[in-house]
Order: sequence, then C-alpha cells, then structure tokens
Amino acid sequence: MSFRDEVTLSFEATKDKTFEDSHIVEVAPGVRLLRFAMVYGANASGKSNLLYALEFLRSFVFEKTTDLEEQTGTTPFKLDAVTPQEPSEFSLKYFLGDIRYWYELKLDQNRVYLERLFYYTSAQPTKLFERTWERGESVLYFNPAVVKISTTAKEELSLKCLPNMSFFAARAQVNVSMPEIDKAREWFRNGVMPIVEPETEMFEYASEKMLDDDGLKKYLLNFVNHADFNISDVKTDLVKRPLSKRFVDMMLLDESTPANVKEQLKKDTSINSVRTQFVHSVRNVRGEETYTLPAGSQSAGTMRTIGIEAGIFEALNKQAFLFIDEIESSLHPDLVEFIIEQFLSQHNRAQLLVTTHYDPLLNTVGDDLIRKDSVWFTEKDETGNTDLYSLVEFKGLNRISSLQKAYRNGVFGALPNIK
Repeated sequence: MSFRDEVTLSFEATKDKTFEDSHIVEVAPGVRLLRFAMVYGANASGKSNLLYALEFLRSFVFEKTTDLEEQTGTTPFKLDAVTPQEPSEFSLKYFLGDIRYWYELKLDQNRVYLERLFYYTSAQPTKLFERTWERGESVLYFNPAVVKISTTAKEELSLKCLPNMSFFAARAQVNVSMPEIDKAREWFRNGVMPIVEPETEMFEYASEKMLDDDGLKKYLLNFVNHADFNISDVKTDLVKRPLSKRFVDMMLLDESTPANVKEQLKKDTSINSVRTQFVHSVRNVRGEETYTLPAGSQSAGTMRTIGIEAGIFEALNKQAFLFIDEIESSLHPDLVEFIIEQFLSQHNRAQLLVTTHYDPLLNTVGDDLIRKDSVWFTEKDETGNTDLYSLVEFKGLNRISSLQKAYRNGVFGALPNIK
C-alpha cells in the first residue's frame, strides 16, 4: 500500500521499568514484550495501512483458492513507475510459550515467490519449511531433522500449494502430522484477531456472543457500570424477522442462488435475528426505577464501546493480538483512556495495537498510563512513502514538559502539512 521501503513495528520493550507489571510480559528469559502500542499520524499518512498489512497477512494465511487466475489480494506501492511490478515482503516474529517463531512471505498479486518458517531452540533459527518459486511452480522443502513427512504427503502438499495461496492454506487440505508447523499455523488462527475499524459491526458481534457467553455479558456489564452508562442489564434473544418479498423474489430468480437456499426460502421467508435490549436504572422523585430500551435507542458511542470491549474480552481470553483503527471514533476522550487502562489492568499475554488522532493521550506517557516505547508515528514523504518510527528514537524526552504540545509543535513530525 503506502509502504515502499522496509519499516519495522516492534513490541520489544526498552530497559525502562515504568509500568513493568501492567505493560510488560516476559515471554522468555530476558525477552520483555509490550502489551500495548499506539500509532499517531496525519490523515492518509499510513496509520490504517499498517493495520491493513497485518490484516492481509492474517487472512492470506488461511485463504484457499481453486482458481489459478485469482489474485492474492496484496496491494503494491503504486506511486512509482517500478514498484507496482515488484513483490511485497512480510516478516513476522512472534512467541508461542517461550519459543520464538519467524515467518516470512514474499508475493505479488499473482503468486508467492518465497514463504518460510523458522523457530528458535537456541540463538540461531532452525528452518521448518521453505517454499520457493522455481521454473513456474512452487517447490517445497522440509527440514528432515524436525519435520518428519513422507514423500507421498510432500507430493500431495506440493499439488495443493497453488502459486496464489499460502502453504498454510494448502496444509489444511492434507491429512498429515506436522506438529511444530501446526503450532505456528494455529497462532494465526487464535493468536491474532481480525482488524476492528470504525465501521466494523462490533456491537452485532457482541450481541451474538452474549447469546451463549455469560462471561462476556458479566464482563461488559462490569465495564459499563464503571464507565457510568446507567445500564444495569443486557438482554439478548433470537427472534424471527420476515424477509422482504422483493429480496425473496430476487434470491429465487437469481441463478447463482444455491438450490438448497431456494428450497428453504420457499418454506420459510423469515430469518433468525439477535434482539438486544438494555435495562437502564434511573433515580427520580419516585425512587429507583428501571426501563428496558431497544438497542436502537442507544448512542453510537455506547454501542461502539460495547463492541470494542467484546473484542478486548476475546483477546484477553485467547491471550491474542488485537488491533483497532481510530479507537477514539464515537468515544469520549476519558472513555478512550479508561478502555486502555482497563485492558492493561487485566494482566496476561494479550496485546493491543491502536491508531488514534487523540493526542491528549500523549500527556499520560511516562508516569500516568502509557510507556514511551508504546508510542509510534507514521509520516508520508513527498514521494508518497510511509515511514514508521518510535517516540524513543527522539533524544531529550525527559526535558519535554508536555509531549502533546511538543507533538502539536512538530517536534515528532507526523502532522498534517496544512499550507
């Protein structure tokens, strides 16, 4: 997308001991990783593109295809005459338990040129597999010292590994045991969650999850009570909602509608839908009273807060990595700080990455809420390329009385170039 040159986002903590208990997890002896990071930058500077790159990698790993003509979905840097013809490269290092994995991927819109996976049992990485593009086909190599696989299984994997899909997606179609590789693959499934954007229907996600997850409901009620929403209960159930006649007729006439769907529509033109209602507690001249209101009567901020917290609850339960674009969208600034504070108070290996324009958060850096090494910036240069850099790359931070004012005054860059 807007990244032409290599950039690195790292959750490795500096030697700073600030907020050690809430912000830091020691995943292996001497390896301290941050639980939270936030990215600032002007509009169109590449903040969202950073998250989109992570989302692309997460989804591509599992995306299966049977069509050789289908594109991979990667988007090259287009503001240059040369780069649209060049492949994009990804490199990801992550921990499972105390074992570090390293996954690399190089691809363009049509094919994968390089894909490989390492893990560390010592200071040097051990290769688990490598997939290259040679003489018009994907070639697989497995480290025989670690991955025990028959010639037949390897041949089947090679056949399934189409040039426009990942090895991990092909592996899902072959019944073979590869425990070390499968551990790494499962991290992509359970260890990293889909991107949350301002328009992501997270409230609908929360409503569906609450149908059969009392733990989530209890967590959300506890959060909204502390955040002073005067919501005392949330009720969810399934109701039948009729489909419009126009929609039903369109589906029945459409040749692409599967036969079983058409048969179902002929029998039943309604659909199960989640109904969510909120019980509000108020105190007036008659004393304390409760009123039940539909979800549609809630503010956009209330619904987004509940949706975001449902995502955070899932990340905490899975000890997963969650990234949220423009976390402050529809939310009061104090609520943004409270969301971050509550996440950090639940100490485990879950990690949260957010983009934001809410610069007063910079005044909480250092001795209030957020560590210096948790702050990142994106800035786009005159060529259209996005640079990504950390706050700790700047000297003299301890002499700055207000990081927010310094940011507004252009000390760290990453501001709109308004003329």
